[in-house]
Formats: sequence, structure tokens, C-alpha cells
Amino acid sequence: MVEELLTAGAVAGVGIVAYLGAAARVVKQYERGVVFRLGRLRGGVRGPGFTFVVPVVDRLRKVNMQIVTMPVPAQEGITRDNVTVRVDAVVYFKVVDAANAIIEVEDYRFAVSQMAQTSLRSIIGKSDLDDLLSNREQLNQGLELMIDSPAVGWGVQIDRVEIKDVSLPETMKRSMARQAEADRERRARIINADAELQASKKLAEAAEVMSEQPAALQLRLLQTVVAVAAEKNSTLVLPFPVELLRFLERAAPAPAAPVPAAPAAAAPAPSAASPTIAAPAPVAPSAGIAAPAPVAASEDTAAGLGPGAVVEPCLDGSPPPAEPDVRG
Repeated sequence: MVEELLTAGAVAGVGIVAYLGAAARVVKQYERGVVFRLGRLRGGVRGPGFTFVVPVVDRLRKVNMQIVTMPVPAQEGITRDNVTVRVDAVVYFKVVDAANAIIEVEDYRFAVSQMAQTSLRSIIGKSDLDDLLSNREQLNQGLELMIDSPAVGWGVQIDRVEIKDVSLPETMKRSMARQAEADRERRARIINADAELQASKKLAEAAEVMSEQPAALQLRLLQTVVAVAAEKNSTLVLPFPVELLRFLERAAPAPAAPVPAAPAAAAPAPSAASPTIAAPAPVAPSAGIAAPAPVAASEDTAAGLGPGAVVEPCLDGSPPPAEPDVRG
């Protein structure tokens, strides 16, 4: 009798242990448990820890509540300005309602992935290429709103969406490189032109100051300017020696009135020892503009312009016109 009782107790104990093993469940801290009894949702969502279910009758499904990082495959599309691009992205989301994530949608991960792909294609078609390359923050926000709207009903919250890479065709890359190079060259030319303008203003002020000085001082200053320009091989000072020569001519004193006297003797031929006044040679331009050739003037030639005057060369390279003889 005692043996039968012991055997029955042992069998009951084994049955209880087996029942507890089948009914006991453990839900982790980052999970929530949803219990279905005979196919119907029973009670609320089970929290983390140790819980029991009725074997065979109840079925427990665990839902991960962590933030999920899901890469979106690269989608090829045509932008609003007719450029073919390939764009890939990444979606960060998490489940906020475990019951809806199980009941409302068959597979919430697959649903979020498909919604992200279709939304990414839509964003590509609505945007310009410049927006995809430089205005990604705004595109990320628009993409997040497009995915989050249907995901709310699934118990899923979209935490963040980021566009990872924008792939362009090789021809478009070369065109963008040429455009950037042309823009840099344009800025360099603008800076160079501004420097030329400032130099022109300074030289105009110098010419105005020189016009108020005596002719001899003007000639020395002019020679100094031309010498400095020749040493620096500057192409900006080319027009100014000619203008300064004109200032010298206007600033030169008028010739003395002729004195009726004895007939003038024949003018002696200029000898090799007679001093000459030579116009300073202008700097050769780099843009292919022919510089005027300097014209040498002897004392007799420059006598009609007064002491210290110089003869202005013509711009086309021809010799200057002969001065009328006013000496009687």
C-alpha cells in the first residue's frame, strides 16, 4: 500500500513539474509578451520577467521593443530635373504597441521596408539633383513623415530616416567637375579685374599729381614708373605711359614768340654727340596688343614743345606728325 502511494506521489510530482515547465515563460527586459488564448487576445501585454500560460490553450508571442536599424536597398529613379540617380537610405524604428504590431500587420518589419522603398522613390521624383546633394536634412524629414504616417497604425514609430549615398552617372560627374572649374575660374577673373580697377585708379591719381609738377620732374617720374613696370613685367601699366606723355605735352610751356632778327642760319645737322630725348618704352602687353614704338626727338625737334617736353608716340606705330616751323 505504501509503495503504491509513493509511486502515485512520484507520478503526480513529475506531472506537476512537466506542467510547470510547459506553462512557465520568461520575457526579457527589452521584450513584451502578447498572449493568445484559443486564437483570441487575452488580457494586456505581459511585461518582462517570469510569467505563466496555460499549456496547449495559450500561445505567447514575444515582440522586440528595441530600436531596429533597417537598411533600405538602393533605389534608382529620375529626379525632377531629369537626372538618373541611385539613392539608398537607412531607417531607424521601434515598436511602441506590441499588440498592434502583431494584430494589425502580418510582418511589421517587411511592411516598414516596403514603405521605405516606395517613399524613397517618391522623394527622388519630387526633388532636384542639387537638393539630393546639399539639402538632405529636409529630405530626411519629408521621408520620415511619409513612412511614419501608415506605420502609426501598426504600432511602429519611425525614429529617424537618413539618406546614405547618392550615386551619379560618370557623365554627370564629369559635367559637375567642369561646372565647378568654370565657377572657380570666373571668381578668379572677377578678383583679377577688381585688382586692375584699383591699380587703374591709383595710376590715374598719380598721373593727376604728376600733371601739377614741373615738366622735368614729370619726365623723371615717368621714367621711374616705366622702369618699375618693366622689371615686374606688368601688363596693367601699358596704357598709362601714353597718357602720361599726353599730360607732359599739355603741361609743357608754350614756345617763345619769334624774334625778328638776322636771317637764321641753316640748321646744323644733328651730330652723333648732340643729345636726344627719347620717349620711355612702354611695357609689351601679354594680350597681343601692339605697343607704340618710341620716337626719338632731337633738341631741334623738341624745341617747339619747350624745354623738358617729350614727343608722344602714335598708337598705331607711325611716326608723329611734323610740327610747323614757327620760328620765322
